[in-house]
Amino acid sequence: MHHNDFVWGVVQSAFQFEMGDPMRRYLDTRTDWWYWVRDVYNIKNDLVSGHLPEDGVNNYGLYEIDHHLAKNLGLNSYQLTIEWSRIFPCPTYHIDVEFERDGYGLIKNVKITEDVLEELDRIANHTEITHYRKVLGNLKKMGFQTFVTLNHQTQPIWLHDPIEVRRDIEKARAKGWADERAIIEFAKFSAYAARKFDDLVDYWATFDEPMVTAELGYLAPYVGWPPGILNPSAAKSVILNQLVGHARSYDAIKRFSKKPVGIILNIIPAYPRDPNDQKDVKAAENYDLFHNRIFLEGVNEGRVDFEFGDNYTKIPHLARNDWVGNNYYTREVIRYIEPRYKELPIINFVGTEGYGYSAEPNSVSKDNNPTSDFGWESFPQGMYDSIMIGEEYKKPMFITENGVADSRDTLRPRYIREHVAKMFDAIEAGADVRGYFHWALTDNYEWAMGFKIRFGLYEVDPISKQRIPRPKSVETYKKIVKEGLE
Repeated sequence: MHHNDFVWGVVQSAFQFEMGDPMRRYLDTRTDWWYWVRDVYNIKNDLVSGHLPEDGVNNYGLYEIDHHLAKNLGLNSYQLTIEWSRIFPCPTYHIDVEFERDGYGLIKNVKITEDVLEELDRIANHTEITHYRKVLGNLKKMGFQTFVTLNHQTQPIWLHDPIEVRRDIEKARAKGWADERAIIEFAKFSAYAARKFDDLVDYWATFDEPMVTAELGYLAPYVGWPPGILNPSAAKSVILNQLVGHARSYDAIKRFSKKPVGIILNIIPAYPRDPNDQKDVKAAENYDLFHNRIFLEGVNEGRVDFEFGDNYTKIPHLARNDWVGNNYYTREVIRYIEPRYKELPIINFVGTEGYGYSAEPNSVSKDNNPTSDFGWESFPQGMYDSIMIGEEYKKPMFITENGVADSRDTLRPRYIREHVAKMFDAIEAGADVRGYFHWALTDNYEWAMGFKIRFGLYEVDPISKQRIPRPKSVETYKKIVKEGLE
């Protein structure tokens, strides 16, 4: 099955790919993650790898090489992040904007005038604007469609200081998405980015995986994600503020752009560990409601449950979305647990060891599926099921990330074939999927895991930064793009 207008691409985020110039140029020292990965407490307690992003793959300096590699694979699209902290390394709080609230106290309108944009322009980092215009310009010149995300996990340090938050969230000055000020600042950044880059962008995305910020940052302090605290009520604020933040970012972009604006979610299908146990079945439903539906319902239907159950309130000004990005890697197999948090009674679920994200690395899952270097189970059927969850909302969908951590190049070729096949099955069944982006073109800095985890079609030599093909993976993806699946 082969469509000429089908989107084939690769995807990168800023923090994970840009840095790594041997002369230490092009550093971005202004994100929360920059501080997080070098924090002594985090390193000592094995919350982070001790690897540093400035030893990364230097896409900032070598982007033309990466674009050529993508072109040689036959790809027609490229997805990247414009890093907020690069454009605004210093706070934008002092630039006043008017905003209105609705009857629930939610921010329903942020007024961004030409004067505001002029003031933002005065404090923006024009070196970085020039750089991103060069990158996007080069992609356009080479015939790529461009997909640009405005917030891929990292936040400017002036907006979110994770070390401060970990010490004391009440006293912290920079609470990130736990503070609704982030909504207003993100709207300013979004409007400014749309004004500066719209001529070079085909598709905008507000967030990448907003649920991860809440789930890993505020409900799983042992995984090494900032701010690394257990605080269910802050988790609720983070989710709600990002929901409103998406809508206000959407409006801000649309003031200066006619391009489609979407959001990128990691839609994870959940299966009960014991399908005959009502408690496991209910727990899997709750996982889906919490992890998948909060954003799907919110941005597409304007339906929100302030307690994050299934008791929705209609808030039309939150229904702002043109397309859904879906990052799919693996599934969750869910078992029931007693609810742990009075603030979030819906959380009566936990992933089962040996499946999905919780399997043994480089082995097989309890269902005998191969597992990656990361211990993630290869479960192609989940790609189909994940798409079908998103399809209920009747928006065009792109698979915005899919890939496998496989440094030895043994699993990836089969992983790509099987997952693309399931995606095409979903299209045959009526799903409106318009493209597939592989994570990733090259190895990269995998957040708290540093360089231990290798997702690249190309390996990167840590010293010379040379891109070295993983031949079987490169050939597999190239062939699928050119000829479709056999």
